[in-house]
Amino acid sequence: MQIPHEYGAHEARLPEPVDPNMINAPIPLGTRLDLYRLQQQMRQFEKRAYDLFLQNLVKGTSHLSIGMEAIAAGVGQAMRADDYTFATYRGHAHTLARGVPMGPVLAELLGRSNGLLAGKGGSMHLTSVERGVMGSYAIIGAQLCIACGSAWSAQFRGTDQITVAFMGDGATNIGAFHEALNFAAVFRLPVVFVCENNLYMEYTSIFDVTAVEHPAADRASAYGLDRIVVDGNDADAVYMAASSAISKARQGGGPSLIEATTYRHGGHSRADPGKYRPDGEVAAWLDRDPIPMYHQRLLTLGVSEADLDQVQRDVADEVEAATVFAKGGAPPQADTALTDVWADGGSSWRN
Repeated sequence: MQIPHEYGAHEARLPEPVDPNMINAPIPLGTRLDLYRLQQQMRQFEKRAYDLFLQNLVKGTSHLSIGMEAIAAGVGQAMRADDYTFATYRGHAHTLARGVPMGPVLAELLGRSNGLLAGKGGSMHLTSVERGVMGSYAIIGAQLCIACGSAWSAQFRGTDQITVAFMGDGATNIGAFHEALNFAAVFRLPVVFVCENNLYMEYTSIFDVTAVEHPAADRASAYGLDRIVVDGNDADAVYMAASSAISKARQGGGPSLIEATTYRHGGHSRADPGKYRPDGEVAAWLDRDPIPMYHQRLLTLGVSEADLDQVQRDVADEVEAATVFAKGGAPPQADTALTDVWADGGSSWRN
């Protein structure tokens, strides 16, 4: 059998230039400042999580979204408080986007009893039902079909709540992706699927194993959906696309599939140095970092450097307070191992 090319020797994929027209998008300046704050929260939180991992305080591995913050911020800002989010194992940013406080999230990463799930879920299973975060899922694509369930529930109950289900590009080659899209389209469910296409699954380029250029958007037509591709490193572009899709779903127009192109600055997880990516590709995407770009856009729109610096300082203080809170938590007690495993909170169902 002939090997088509050396493993990892794929063609480098470079980012598109920033859309100069996006500065004129009809987004209130207050909303844009919220988007900037959200991106700062996500970036600074993830950097602190990485620091704590290096100190051996984060238990297990973790999957950071440094470089991908504009997607979680843009979609989260477009959602309503009673809507539902389903995230992947790379779900820290999506959890923060729904207003979950940093302290319990960071404590959960440390495996402490004051964590979001009392220290039993860890990085890959963040859940906050009261904030509409219906879980982060470690099984690729598992959340997509479950998200159809929450959307169907809202439809059945006659509410106008919508569900947003995030996925990575690798999930588009999973059977559950196609099953969920088909089901959502047939029943016109109020669900928005968002593919965070960071170009790599784990260690393999998505383009090496996928028959189409855009793994999500180019398959949308098979289910009667529009082809939607947005710049996932531009929070305004994501916000506009998400607002439109969410409004459509809320008004009974059925599902949408958004593919947001982006890039993770680091490897797949903290155990991955990411050396399989071409150096020129990495450098080009680092130059398209969503936060400095958005910072400059706000300056152009008349926001002062002093105001943006204050946002960064406020977020830094928030991260410090969350770190103190997280480190102050005790490890979970052994007698909690069999609690919160079934609807009644116990484990008696096993018997």
